[in-house]
Amino acid sequence: MDQAPSSDDPRSATVTPADPFHARAGGGDFARPIDVQESFSPDRPRLSERRDPAKLPPPELLARAFGRPSPGHPSLGRAPGSGEPTRRRTPLAWWKPDAAKDPWRDPQSAATLGTGAEYDEDPDALVSTDAKGRRRVRIGDIPIRLALLGLVFALLLGGAAGSAGFFLSKQTAESPLFKPGAQLTAVEGAISREPGSISDIANRVLPAVVSIEVTFGDLGGTGSGVVVEEDGYILTNNHVVSGAVDNPDSTLRVVFSDSSSSPARIVGRDPLSDLAVLKVDKPGLAVASLGSSSDVVVGDPVVAIGSPLGLVGTVTTGIVSALDRPVRLAGEGTDTDAVISAVQTDAAINPGNSGGALVDASGAVIGINTAIASFGGSGAQGGSIGLGFAIPIDAAREIGEELIATGNAVHAALGVNAQTVTDGERDGAQVNNVEPGSPAAGAGLQEEDVIIGIGDREIRSSEELVVAIDAYDPGDTITIEFVRGAGSQTVQAVLGQA
Repeated sequence: MDQAPSSDDPRSATVTPADPFHARAGGGDFARPIDVQESFSPDRPRLSERRDPAKLPPPELLARAFGRPSPGHPSLGRAPGSGEPTRRRTPLAWWKPDAAKDPWRDPQSAATLGTGAEYDEDPDALVSTDAKGRRRVRIGDIPIRLALLGLVFALLLGGAAGSAGFFLSKQTAESPLFKPGAQLTAVEGAISREPGSISDIANRVLPAVVSIEVTFGDLGGTGSGVVVEEDGYILTNNHVVSGAVDNPDSTLRVVFSDSSSSPARIVGRDPLSDLAVLKVDKPGLAVASLGSSSDVVVGDPVVAIGSPLGLVGTVTTGIVSALDRPVRLAGEGTDTDAVISAVQTDAAINPGNSGGALVDASGAVIGINTAIASFGGSGAQGGSIGLGFAIPIDAAREIGEELIATGNAVHAALGVNAQTVTDGERDGAQVNNVEPGSPAAGAGLQEEDVIIGIGDREIRSSEELVVAIDAYDPGDTITIEFVRGAGSQTVQAVLGQA
């Protein structure tokens, strides 16, 4: 019994002929010709053979355009393992070193990430870009016309600037802030220099104060001096000239207030009073008036004149700030070993003032400036702090006369060495040793005795003991009060000569 075929069975599919209308339409454009029963290309595989469309050969047009060339044909790509491509000496702008890795040029190359596009500098370009993206103009490639144009512009700009400057200067000269021919008022006779004024004192004393220059080969120093005799005798300090005594290469020269100078010779010197006398061969010198230090009181105005720090003719002022101040004088480079009963002043005194004049309000010399107190520990190293010391002119006059007359000075001596001591209630000068055969030994003084008085003068230090003895002459008899053990005693002593 025949069974009707199922619609799902492909073998049972029947071909329904097209209707006449479609047959006619397709016959012209879409239908198979009447005498053809097969496809247009009988050699092509049929879809009914169920082949994978991806494995079908490409069309001939695509194969020629994109297919691999024949074995003998030169290829644009390079064979695997052939190394880096040869670079051109003058590569074109489109050719980059990474072209071998570019899949657009070699379909067989691996996919990689490269750097951004880089192009060689165009030699004809006037503008380039540096590493920071800033534009740079190559001056060497600027056309001559452009360079000339820039030069002309610069000249015009310079001319305009000069004209503007001239115009502005002219306007400034005519500014209301300026007054041509201005004259300030002046007052005549406003300065009064009465007798006894500082200027009057300086004018009278300066010609009698000199500067002393001492040289030792390439080294040297400066001090001051006071003319005490018209025929060329000059009083100064021993420490100013002592370094030149035993030095054959040393020279002494005196410079006067009129800037003239003269060589000097040492007449005599006294290390125990720190005084010396020089002699110059220059007659007619201005002579200083020597006053009396015994008439001076604390608070009197004084003027210091000398050559501090080598500054010739320097004048400073102050007052007498203390009297009878015991000051020990000694220093490196000098044989001075003196204790003076100094006039203390607050007038500015510095190194170089030594040997100069300390004068009172009348212009009379009351002291020879000798030392300063300084934080530097030495007058040659430190500066003035308002404490200066001068040898009283009464003592300096006596020593000066002896030096001029004999070249030596005589001092009284007791024959002891002492140091300052205190027991908390009373100060004194303790005897460290007694010279055999000295006035002290003859008076019975012993070591560790503490001297507390000489005559009517109280002794509170070893410096005061030296000053007290020096106030006497050799051969004078003095009374000495001293402490030995628990009580004090007094003895008499006849002073000897130092």
